[in-house]
Amino acid sequence: MITLLDYGAGNVRSVRNAIRKLGYSVKDVSKPEDITNAKKLIFPGVGSFGSAMKILEEEGYVEPLVDYIKSGRPFLGICLGLQTLFEGSEESPKTPGLGIIKGYVKRFDDESLSVPHIGWNDVKLKKRSMLFSGYKGEKFYFVHSYRAVPDESNKDWILATTDYGGEFISAVQKGNIVAVQFHPEKSGKAGLRILKNFLEADNLNEYRYQGIPKSKNKTKLAKRIIACLDVRTNDEGDLVVTKGDKYDVREKGRVRNLGKPVELARRYYEEGADEIVFLNITGFRDFPLKDQPMLEVLRLTSKNVFVPLTIGGGIRDYTDSDGTYYSALEVASEYFRSGADKVSIGSDAVYAVEEYLKHGKTGESSIEQISRVYGSQAVVVSIDPKRVYVESPDDTDHNVIKTEIPGPNGEEYCWFQCTVKGGREERDVDALQVATICEKLGAGEILLNCIDRDGTKLGYDIELINHVKSAVSIPVIASSGAGCVEHFYEVFTKTDVEAALAAGIFHRGEVSIQEVKEYLKKRGIEVRL
Repeated sequence: MITLLDYGAGNVRSVRNAIRKLGYSVKDVSKPEDITNAKKLIFPGVGSFGSAMKILEEEGYVEPLVDYIKSGRPFLGICLGLQTLFEGSEESPKTPGLGIIKGYVKRFDDESLSVPHIGWNDVKLKKRSMLFSGYKGEKFYFVHSYRAVPDESNKDWILATTDYGGEFISAVQKGNIVAVQFHPEKSGKAGLRILKNFLEADNLNEYRYQGIPKSKNKTKLAKRIIACLDVRTNDEGDLVVTKGDKYDVREKGRVRNLGKPVELARRYYEEGADEIVFLNITGFRDFPLKDQPMLEVLRLTSKNVFVPLTIGGGIRDYTDSDGTYYSALEVASEYFRSGADKVSIGSDAVYAVEEYLKHGKTGESSIEQISRVYGSQAVVVSIDPKRVYVESPDDTDHNVIKTEIPGPNGEEYCWFQCTVKGGREERDVDALQVATICEKLGAGEILLNCIDRDGTKLGYDIELINHVKSAVSIPVIASSGAGCVEHFYEVFTKTDVEAALAAGIFHRGEVSIQEVKEYLKKRGIEVRL
């Protein structure tokens, strides 16, 4: 029996599903005595350092947790579960950590880096470990803004390090106590092997191999290839994956049906997708939260798909038909509990920006609510802009670029107007305003769509991407327009985006994810194969 410390923040369903898939039973901690009596304990920390420690303290978990770790029984910390082992974190300077390891957790401070550190990176092993038995140099999935920095005081704890700007601790071990900064439950087969090694080992000090696998001098973050599934009900009321042409999902009067969401998600996972995004574009987002079909899609998908899952659509405050009020935080929390790792906020992000321009930060926007509890890495802002051409920059107050794609009347300038409600309604804010202000509000990633390119197979809008990417310090996902493998290469060589998303070409089998990755790898782009 494996004991799981779920303190109520973030997606631990995937950890639970991974343990069960590996053939083990799981018992959730519901009282301090469950920690005291555990034989093997996993602590999958998700969210902000201060919020996590506060909950652990309020539930009476801190003292038994420290006692358990000091007893030397098998313990696995994941992500924040590693960071809380240290004395404290810059994320919450006044909040003490568990203090098991001397040292402090600091924010990535290299201004040339996108923060959070999101994606697939390598590890460099510093010593032998049962945890990494069978490791062949595969990449693991990281998502964090803060990192533990190696120093002399914790040198005996360091199991592995990873490079992102500088070097940080990506795994620690002393005896049966191990913790990793990456998410094994989101790292595909390589991550499941890490979990299996922990679950099977009676003594983590025993090793199945001699020596340390040869490591690279420096690890590299891979460019991510993301599969996107637009989900809605069709004319028969079935939940299907569809695809739009400039956001129009109907063809000859009927909704395009490109497959079932759970089946497609599993197929893309097996084909090597680095992440999967579900965008809920149907009307059932207005139903009571407990009845949302997307919750069941997430629950079923997370049973067999062990890469990050993002859900977008309907992440906002709302009151359902029976008068029950739900905050955006409550909506997001239900998605996280159902299997989502990140939530994508679209229309509500635009409304939050409009409010910010009038009143500044209020602390009440959906972005602020969710990032405060779950961390910025859990919040993606989805922007749906379209080009508006002008003859001169003086013709508008918005952020203008000089374009190499002239307008219908030969205009040489344009700005990118943001839309809401699936592109159906235009708003008086531009893409640069939304991106920069949402970063200030706490967003950790931008999903940058383009209405003009959606479904056209003309390639990504490079001008739009560079326009936004140059103004933010958080990762950007390029979206809309991919029609061939060359378009992925183009976006990674002509912009600094961390990821590229596609939908239709994958759904219709025109290009496979593996083909995209092999094409990029041959041309020197770092990818996860």
